[in-house]
Amino acid sequence: MIIVKDLHKKFAGNHVLRGVNYHVHQGEKIVVVGPSGSGKSTFLRCLNLLETPTSGEIWFDGQRINDKNVNINQVRRHMGMVFQNFNLFNNLTIMDNITLAPVKLKIMKEEEAKEKALQLLARVGLTEKADAYPSSLSGGQKQRIAIVRSLAMSPKVMLFDEPTSALDPEMVGEVLEVMKELAETGMTMVVVTHEMGFAREVGTKVLFMDEGIIMEENTPSEFFSNPKSPRLQEFLSKVL
Repeated sequence: MIIVKDLHKKFAGNHVLRGVNYHVHQGEKIVVVGPSGSGKSTFLRCLNLLETPTSGEIWFDGQRINDKNVNINQVRRHMGMVFQNFNLFNNLTIMDNITLAPVKLKIMKEEEAKEKALQLLARVGLTEKADAYPSSLSGGQKQRIAIVRSLAMSPKVMLFDEPTSALDPEMVGEVLEVMKELAETGMTMVVVTHEMGFAREVGTKVLFMDEGIIMEENTPSEFFSNPKSPRLQEFLSKVL
């Protein structure tokens, strides 16, 4: 579903991604871990061109999306994105946050979008918040709403950029629970996270990034029980 070929990204003099190659297949849950500054979030943000690669190729659904002739906004309709800081519109109700994109992009009529929004809110246990504003919600509730907002577009893949790192510890669980349930529906997911328990439980593959490359990848059981590189061994000894 996603093919990344020789991906490089430089910011000024800083070479953040140094030739990343990777394939994501339909239905996979790819969990990306590594130290701060290793390039994880930049890699994720290149997948939907929130960051423009310096060089290399990114393919999604058979189309090279960093070709200048591609309408990236059309492509992004199929790639849900959940950010660290929720990115909800504070001046809109929860219902309007969720229905805005499907209605504006004429993917659904308003009634249909509202019906879908209510179904999704029920799924994350927040039906009663439809008419509330984001400012009245906890961080965990906001992030669940942010996930619902992405799902309202019926994406083919969901990208998560450290979705729990801005949350109080006791709210992390409620967001990870929603992500686990989503994984169980067969959604293709790429998740950058510090939550090793989630990586172990939900990932089909775990990638370890450091210094702008994918240093190691494996199934969760092998990744955590049998790390090959000294750098990954050192990293796991600090985070587990």
